[in-house]
Formats: sequence, structure tokens, C-alpha cells
Amino acid sequence: MMNDILRDLDLWIDQGQNIAVATVISTWGSSPRPAGSKMAVTAAGGIAGSVSAGCVENAVIEECAAVLTTGNPKLLTYGVADEQAWEVGLTCGGRIQIFVEPFSALEPIYASLKRYLRTHTPTAVISTLEEHPDQASRKLLVTSEGQTQGNLEFEQNLTDTVIAQALELLAKGTSGVLEPTSAGTMFVNVYPVMPRLVIVGAVHIAEFLVPMANTLGFHTIVVDPRAAFATRERFPEAQELIKAWPQEALPTLALDDSAYVVTLSHDPKIDDPALEVALASDARYIGALGSRTTNQQRIERLRQAGLNEDQLGRLNAPVGLPLGGRSPAEIALSTLAQVVQTRYAGGQKRP
Repeated sequence: MMNDILRDLDLWIDQGQNIAVATVISTWGSSPRPAGSKMAVTAAGGIAGSVSAGCVENAVIEECAAVLTTGNPKLLTYGVADEQAWEVGLTCGGRIQIFVEPFSALEPIYASLKRYLRTHTPTAVISTLEEHPDQASRKLLVTSEGQTQGNLEFEQNLTDTVIAQALELLAKGTSGVLEPTSAGTMFVNVYPVMPRLVIVGAVHIAEFLVPMANTLGFHTIVVDPRAAFATRERFPEAQELIKAWPQEALPTLALDDSAYVVTLSHDPKIDDPALEVALASDARYIGALGSRTTNQQRIERLRQAGLNEDQLGRLNAPVGLPLGGRSPAEIALSTLAQVVQTRYAGGQKRP
């Protein structure tokens, strides 16, 4: 995804490097990377991101080098025979289509796209899939609120139709190819709201949880009023580090369906106020560290604080899937496993 390569792109742009970007347009059967996945390659040999696994990746890197030489975009299709499946990284019968283009095609919308990604604004980028020499793919950026940037150079009626289709895909959170029109085939790269993991309690477990969550594409936020705990030395990879009481910090974070909240401090003065806010919010997941006995006591305190049974029933405690681990890293793993399970179960709490 674009977030996977942003840091490298910015570095390479600052260095004035020549860059090609490969994007997974569609897949058939099973594929290790979904539509919208990206890989960037520089003329100097730099590589960021991924579009597949195995030898398809190597072939795409070679095609990126060719695009950097000619400046002409390419639409690639790879099919995998049964006997090649494991070698290539696609399961039996899989196929993958990839569009490779110079980064210059993205330049007109890149700054805005980056800003929307960093402000968690749902966004889609419509691209024409053209391979004509010296003709770059045209781009149109569309936000969920209907703001646009770029130009497909279509008649207004066709542009409006394409935007409407892109907004439908954006609402579903799924990238995809639009049916061929008089203007050709187009791809809509959807960038839904980035999931946020709000960790209350800058404890040892959180030091493992933050990098794990970052790897899985979560925007990580650590909240703790204790200045000695909430330090950049301990949490260099946290996207946000908030030194405040959770009852002050959490209401400012707009805890909606993209938010996952975990309390880890094991201190009722910190965890309970955070849970009061989170359980009354639209956060998709709320979990709390502690034993079953500790949780029974916690539930009674929260009940006395005014939370109803439906709200209390949303709490995952003891936090995490029962993997059997005991170390801080293992507890972080089980916690994140339950968060991911909830994310792909449509937000429903599982027993």
C-alpha cells in the first residue's frame, strides 16, 4: 500500500532519484498481495514495498527498470501454473495484473494524497491504464467528501460517472478496476481510513505492541500521563505520544469504527477513565489487561460509574487471544491477534 512506501518515496524524491511505481491492479484466485499494493524502484537499485512474492517480484523489478529507461508505462499480467505455484508465491491457478509507471505520473496529486493519508481522510485515486509511449496515466484524486484534484481529461458526464463509481468503491473500502468505457479501462486505488490503535499505558508490553501494530498498518497512539513512562526514548516508533490523562486525551481522538483501544497500565486511576470513554464511544475494539478476578472488580467499578450492560459487554478482558504466552512480547502478540481478528470480523466481539 502507499503507506508502505511513503517514507522511502520522500527520501528518494529529496535525493532527486528517478523512480518507478508498480501497483497491483487486479488478482484472480489467490494472491499474497491485494489490489492497491505497491512497490517503488529507483534507477539506483532502491526497492520499497511489495506486489507479490517469489519470482514475480523479480520480474516486476526488471520491468520497473525498463519503464525508467523508456518513460513508458506498462500493464503486466502474470499467470501461474500449478507446478510453479510455490516458487512464485501465488497459489494454484493464481494470476496477478500490475501497472508500472514513472513516479512523475503521480506528482500532480502526490502532495495532496500524502496529506489526506496523514490526516486519515478516506481517499480514492482514479488512474487511466494507458501504455501509449510518452503518455502518462492521468490521475484524479477524490475524497469521501467529494473534493477532487487532478484531471482525467474526460467529458464532464463521463467524469461524473467515474467519480460516482470511485465513491462506491471508497465506501466499500475496496480498490478495483472500472468496467471499460469509451475512455478505456481505469483503476480506482482506494485509501480507506487507516486503523488506529490507541494504547493507554506506556508499559513494557506497549513497547512491543507499537512496532508490531505499525508493521500491520495501524496508526499507533500511546497515551499516559506519567512523563517518566511516555518518552520518545521508549517509544520511538509511536506515531503519536500523548502525555495526558486518558479522560482528557481520548475524547479528542474521535473514537470511531477505525479506532481500537487497549488499556495496559493495570492502574485503575488510568485504565478506568479510559474505558469509560472508550466503551461509550464507537470504537471497534476495546480490550483491557488483567486477570479474570481483576476484570470482575473492574466491571463493577465501571457499572457504578454509569456504564450499561451493553457497553460493558463490549469489553475484551482479559485482553488478547488465549495463545498461552506470558512474556510481554507474547502478550503483545495475543493482543494484536485479537485486534486483527475483530477488524476482519466486521467489528463483532468474539468469545
